[in-house]
Amino acid sequence: MNNHSESRVFRDHLAMARLQELYDEVDAEAQRVAAEHGARLQCRKGCSQCCVDGLTVFAVEAENIQRQHARLLASDSPHPVAGCAFLDNEGGCRIYPDRPYVCRTQGLPLRWIDETVDFEFVELRDICPLNDEGVPIEELDESECWTIGPVEERLAKLQSEFGQGEMARVPLRCLFKCQTP
Repeated sequence: MNNHSESRVFRDHLAMARLQELYDEVDAEAQRVAAEHGARLQCRKGCSQCCVDGLTVFAVEAENIQRQHARLLASDSPHPVAGCAFLDNEGGCRIYPDRPYVCRTQGLPLRWIDETVDFEFVELRDICPLNDEGVPIEELDESECWTIGPVEERLAKLQSEFGQGEMARVPLRCLFKCQTP
């Protein structure tokens, strides 16, 4: 192995370790937010309303899935079109421990800051319709919501380093070796 290859292997290994650290932080915070909402959250194994087809992830996340689930990707087929390629027949996730960031916060009350056409900043909120019962999300304290932005920025920085400046995104369905149309 030459120095360039060794450097790439080390960089990739470091990126996977940093991605796992990020996932661990996301999981801890998402669990905290979920615990505050108790029975409101209807998300359970088999509830796959949010697990839609066409999701893309940064290449660093795709690489993690490929490393952790090489056998699945080489020998199994993706879930039929319309649902996420990684759903099983019961609506469960076949890569749950290694699912991408976007899947780790699904169902939580979300908040983000957006800019209007008048260059004003507004806070927006959303939640899965199945989890809408209870206190209106507009009345929740911001600490009771998942704030979109900070983690995405960290993930984008990790992708930039992993991809040497390329911000490549990969459709989840394209990870399977035995794709179906």
